[in-house]
Amino acid sequence: MDISSIIREFKVYFNILPDKENEQEIIAQISSGVSFKGANLWVLIFAIFIASLGLNVNSTAVIIGAMLISPLMGPIIGMGLAVGINDFDLLRRSLKNYGVATLISVLTAMIYFLISPLSEAQSELLARTSPTLYDVLIAFCGGAAGIIALCTRGKGNVIPGVAIATALMPPLCTAGFGLATGHWLYFLGAFYLFFINTVFIALATFCGVRLLHFQQHEFQSSEPALKARRFMIALVVVTMIPAAYMTVRIIHQSVFDNNVNRFIKAELTQRGTQIISNSVDKDSMRLRIVAVGNEITEARQKEAQGRMEFYGLSGYGLRVIQGVQTDSLMLLNNELSVMTTSRESERQQMIDLSRQVNTLNKKLGEYTRYESLSEEIRGEMTVLFPQVKSLSLSKLSEVRGDTTAVSHYVAAIISTGQEKKLPKAEMQKMREWLQARIKTDSLVVYEVQGIIR
Repeated sequence: MDISSIIREFKVYFNILPDKENEQEIIAQISSGVSFKGANLWVLIFAIFIASLGLNVNSTAVIIGAMLISPLMGPIIGMGLAVGINDFDLLRRSLKNYGVATLISVLTAMIYFLISPLSEAQSELLARTSPTLYDVLIAFCGGAAGIIALCTRGKGNVIPGVAIATALMPPLCTAGFGLATGHWLYFLGAFYLFFINTVFIALATFCGVRLLHFQQHEFQSSEPALKARRFMIALVVVTMIPAAYMTVRIIHQSVFDNNVNRFIKAELTQRGTQIISNSVDKDSMRLRIVAVGNEITEARQKEAQGRMEFYGLSGYGLRVIQGVQTDSLMLLNNELSVMTTSRESERQQMIDLSRQVNTLNKKLGEYTRYESLSEEIRGEMTVLFPQVKSLSLSKLSEVRGDTTAVSHYVAAIISTGQEKKLPKAEMQKMREWLQARIKTDSLVVYEVQGIIR
């Protein structure tokens, strides 16, 4: 097969014109969905209330339900169709009803949030305040799927899916929340997301109408149609600029966070040390690490500092707050005490973190103490009990099968390296010496050949 025959074969698969419905029926159906009067308007109001409730209680299922019953898609698709077929009467009606629907939606959401006792911004609400280029792609692809489904046979569940994917209702409700609570950044971010959805659903509709070869209205002059298309192109470009800026910022932040994590994992992670948090102060260009367990030596810290440029962290300073050093915790508390009141929330978080570090340090010290203690008294053990070749100390917890009580004790495991057991009197003497030496009331001595309590 030659290339031309392969291309013809592909065209057969991707050609949607044979599935096209009657053009006039499609236009009539879309035009009827443009108007917001009577029942259509009440459905919109109730959908806004449902979406606001969902955002208020952070319920994804409720928000999805509101998107499914919302009639907001009608005038937006109407605008794209109107520009595509040069029907300026339909364009005027679509713009008018779009404005009315948007105003009523925002006012309805604002009224709800003014009377709602829940005023905290939940995660579902906050997710609609920072649009990016990904939202542009979602709106365009959703709009494209929607117009193709409207214009062809076998629509199936495409239209409900488009309503969920493009999510027109939640941004409007979030904008109403911003007005009701005085959070203007929430209002601007959410309304911008709604505007992105509007522009790119309309653009996808325009492209779909042209792809399906809809009959265009003829005029004596082509100037009005040309102006409308130029305006749409300009609107698309202007709409994308802030989203592109936000996307670049998010990508840069994601790359930076990934570099920080790679640096910590490669340069500061070591056996016996747990890094429990890290934070970056971009104003002072400093990376702060809080760690507990075995100390990260000054030499290793300096070496890690010198390698920060290889992780995209050139110019940043490194500060390691060690959980095993009480003076470092005191230093941390001193720093917290001189923080300004405008950073009270961050100060409280750092105080809580300091307490967590102290608690973890104590717990870790209980388990690591006996490891270092066994090395410390091994020399004394060799002098007093030369038969013992090895000694291991550890803290153990025991839960018996017939009770929920937990008993804690120190276990000493010894080995003579021979099959012959130590005399019982020698074992008892060694147990008493170990108990006094490591200062514990609960000690169990295990020998490879036996056990004495």
